[in-house]
Amino acid sequence: MRLLPTLFCGVAVTLSLLSAPVAVADDQLAASMCDYVAADDKNRLRKVLSDYRLRLRNIYDGVVCNGESLLRHAFKSNAADVGEFIAKQLPGSAVADSGDIAWAEANGYSASPLLAVLKERAGS
Repeated sequence: MRLLPTLFCGVAVTLSLLSAPVAVADDQLAASMCDYVAADDKNRLRKVLSDYRLRLRNIYDGVVCNGESLLRHAFKSNAADVGEFIAKQLPGSAVADSGDIAWAEANGYSASPLLAVLKERAGS
């Protein structure tokens, strides 16, 4: 009778220990991606996505750099090449619905070449 609760507790502890490093790895991966965006290093961003077999459209909403989305972080870092790469990896509807175009215009990035890419991608 005592074997079942003991086994259950052992499995629960083991699973909790196994899941903790994944969260740290995800945070480190997101931090690396933010650094690559800030450095306007499209090749390294592309490589990290490839190495981890990730699609940007699947993880875009979960990656936050200093409280901002990847595209807004690209605007603030003047990273037009990486911003263009990110915009081309996202569906046009996601770019249009994100509010990044209005945010960029409201925050004085209307002369940025990245804004033109976003408008083209959004179809506006």
